[in-house]
Amino acid sequence: MSDRILGTLSGLVCCVLLAGAGGPRPNAPPPQKPFHELRKQQAEYAGPGRETSAPADVKEVLIGYFGPGDPAHPEGGDLWRAAQLAVDEANRQGGFQGKPFRLVPAWSENPWKAGAAEVVRLAYREKVWAILGGIDGPSTHLAEQVVAKARLPLVSPVSTDKTVNLANVPWMFSCAPGDHLQAPRLAAEISVRSDKRPFVLMSAADHDSRMFVAELTKSFSERRLAPQNHLEFPQDMPNVAELLSGIVKAKPGAVLIVAGAHDSARLVGGLREKGFAGPVFGGPAMGRRRFLEEAGAAAEGVVFPLLYVPQEASQPLVKTFEARFGRPPDYAAAHAYDAARLLIAAIGKAGLNRARIGDALRALSPWQGATGTVTWDATGSNTRPVPLGTIRNGRIERAPGSAGATAPAP
Repeated sequence: MSDRILGTLSGLVCCVLLAGAGGPRPNAPPPQKPFHELRKQQAEYAGPGRETSAPADVKEVLIGYFGPGDPAHPEGGDLWRAAQLAVDEANRQGGFQGKPFRLVPAWSENPWKAGAAEVVRLAYREKVWAILGGIDGPSTHLAEQVVAKARLPLVSPVSTDKTVNLANVPWMFSCAPGDHLQAPRLAAEISVRSDKRPFVLMSAADHDSRMFVAELTKSFSERRLAPQNHLEFPQDMPNVAELLSGIVKAKPGAVLIVAGAHDSARLVGGLREKGFAGPVFGGPAMGRRRFLEEAGAAAEGVVFPLLYVPQEASQPLVKTFEARFGRPPDYAAAHAYDAARLLIAAIGKAGLNRARIGDALRALSPWQGATGTVTWDATGSNTRPVPLGTIRNGRIERAPGSAGATAPAP
C-alpha cells in the first residue's frame, strides 16, 4: 500500500476520532455511573442468628475491647479509661437485667502478627456479645476481618478510614466522622488561608496518614489546588532536622502536616524552632491530648479537623473524666466512651443475641452522645459534620468561621 493511500486513511481515521470527540450525539443516552454507591444502599443481613435464644447461664455480659487495656499506654490508654467509665456507669444503673457488663481486653503491639488471634479469642473463646475497637484504622481493619466471619457487631471509636465501612459488613460501625468528611473542610481553609501561595505537605507513611492524604488530594483537585512539594517520611523518623531545614528555606505560604500525634508535635515544634511563622495545618491527630502536651507553645494557632466539641451532653463525661484522671477527655477518649455506651444501649434493646444487637445498633441512629449526634449512613459511618479546630492559650477550641458547634473544647 502506497504512502499516499496510508496518509489518506490516517487522515480519515483522525477525522472520525475528532468528530466523535466533538460532543455527545443528539440522541445519545445519558452517561452511566460505572460503580455502585454503597452509601446510598444499606447492606442487609438476612442470615441466621436472630432466632437464637439467650443462654441461661450468663453471669456477666462480656464486651470485647480490641485495644490496650493499659491506662498508661501512650496511644490507647485514655480510650480504655473512657470505655471503662461507660461500663462502670451502666453497672451502677443495674447492668443488663441485673447482670454486670465487663470489658474483655485483647491486644498486641504488632496487631497484624498476633492481633488477629486475639480478636478470634474474643469472638469464639470468650464469646463476647460485641467488640469495641480498634484504636486506629489498621487495627479496626483487622478486627473487621474476624467479625465479618463471626457475625459479631463491631463499633470502632476512632477509625476515620472510610474503607473500613465500605467493606460492606452490615454489623460494622464507626463513631468518628470519616476522612471523606474532614478533608473537604480542611482543603477549603487551606485554599483561603494560604492565599493561593505555594504550600508544602508533609505526611507520615503510616496507613491512617496515607488514607487522609488520599482524601485531601481529591479535595485539592476539586479546588485546582496542589502542594508545591509533598514530602513523605517514615513514622517515628529519628531525625527530622534536615527535612525541616529544607522546608523553611523554601519559604512556603503554609505547611500541612498529616501524621500521628507524636510526629505532628515533633514537626510543629521543629518548624517553629527554625523560624517558620506561617500557618500550619494538620490532620485530626492534632486534636489528641498527646499532641497538645508534646507540642506545647508551638501548637498555638494550628488548624485541624475538630472531631469533638464539648456541649451540654458532654458535661457528665468531662466532669467524671477530669475528676478521676486530672484532665478532660480528648476526642479519642470521648468517642470510646460513646462507642461503649452505644453497645450497652444496643444490648439493652436487643438482649443477648449478636444478630439482634447489630440490628439495634443501626436502629438507635440518630443517637445523642457526648461527642454529638451519631447518625449512621448506609455503611455504618457517622455522618456528623466536622468543623475546624485550633489551639489558643494551650486549649483546643473551634476555629473562627468554622461550621459546626460553637462551644469551646478543653
